[in-house]
Amino acid sequence: MNAKTSQPAMRGNWASLLLPIAADDSIEFDKLSEEIDILIEAGVDGIYSNGTAGEFHNQTEEEFDRIQALLAERCGASSTPFVIGACQPDPLIMLNRVRRASEFDTLAIQVILPDWWPLTDAEAIDFLSRAAEIADGIPLILYNPPHAKRVLTPKELGAVCAAVPGIAGIKLADGNSSWYAEVRQHLSGLSLFVPGHHLATGTKEGVAAGSFSNVACLSPRGAQTWTASMRDDIDAALDLERRICAFMDRHIVPFRQNHGYSNAALDKLLSAIGNWGPVGTRLRFPYRSIDASEAVRLRSIAMSELHELFY
Repeated sequence: MNAKTSQPAMRGNWASLLLPIAADDSIEFDKLSEEIDILIEAGVDGIYSNGTAGEFHNQTEEEFDRIQALLAERCGASSTPFVIGACQPDPLIMLNRVRRASEFDTLAIQVILPDWWPLTDAEAIDFLSRAAEIADGIPLILYNPPHAKRVLTPKELGAVCAAVPGIAGIKLADGNSSWYAEVRQHLSGLSLFVPGHHLATGTKEGVAAGSFSNVACLSPRGAQTWTASMRDDIDAALDLERRICAFMDRHIVPFRQNHGYSNAALDKLLSAIGNWGPVGTRLRFPYRSIDASEAVRLRSIAMSELHELFY
């Protein structure tokens, strides 16, 4: 619960804000505004900024402020929940982002653990305690992805988060049935956000509050419908999940495994395949982008294999 605004807890399908990047590497803010409006119209449960796919690691502080102000303005006008990602590998810059993010009516603020040198548990608690103090009553979401310098186990996450009451949730990768058993043992009481393409499994396991969703990158409206379907027909939702995972494994993951493209490049490719907004596949220099022709090639495959997501 957000102590400042008494807004409800976060749940469901959250869409990532992706940066439209021009050929000169500038952020196209007019297209970003259009993108936000499209996500709002799609009826997603919320929008979050500055995740990995939002290229938080590759923007100036002036750009950071402008992105968050635009998100807050458009979501505020439509009463759409939003979360600001204050993530940054540098701890002092990140804490300053938390301070500025706390000036908005955001449902939560997402942070990572400082990333140049891995933190010990004690250092992680110290950092997150400072971030929670600066957030001034706005809950924190800890983002601990598989590519972090240190990926904490459920037991480690439970110990760290128990020491910092300001943490309300965690965005993390999931695992097998034994991982879910560990989560139930060590992370009860926290809102957990699993990968979008595993949300039906996380829901069936009784663990996932929702997802900051890569499936919403492909189709925000379709991901919202799929998420809602999990309440009424989990078996059908699991069947679609199996097909989503198969599509990802066959057509998307090889761009990372075989060609070295980043996760942000993969998420922008998904958006271009879905063709729902003005994002494009371009990443900011020096990161390589997947050619837009690949999105065109994969679009008909996605619409055939995952037809429920497109309508």
